[in-house]
Amino acid sequence: MLTIASRVDAMNRLGRAMADPTRSRILLALLEAPSYPAVLARELGLSRTNVSNHLSCLRGCGIVVAEPEGRRTRYEIADPHLTAALTALVDVTLAVDENEVCLDPECTTPGCGAKAPQDSGEAVAIHE
Repeated sequence: MLTIASRVDAMNRLGRAMADPTRSRILLALLEAPSYPAVLARELGLSRTNVSNHLSCLRGCGIVVAEPEGRRTRYEIADPHLTAALTALVDVTLAVDENEVCLDPECTTPGCGAKAPQDSGEAVAIHE
């Protein structure tokens, strides 16, 4: 059972992992599919050293795992539950335009609906 301290630690590690724009880009790439440092470096326009340093941080945070494959190492999100949670977090977008509508007409989130608020000036959640 998770204690408050372990939950706070998990949130702090997740926050640290996502606080850096480069680590966030790497996480987004790994949400699509496992990858290798050289491939991530090429696709993201970064140096291999930079990618390796960020992957080391993400491993230390417990977000990704390294799987040796011969002379190469494949990186992937550490757990399928974490993949689902990160994907859900990325899919939730806040709209600052009151004319935007929820993309899910069957959304059951309290305070959200398929129609935009009329002149309320409040933001509405967008779910993809």
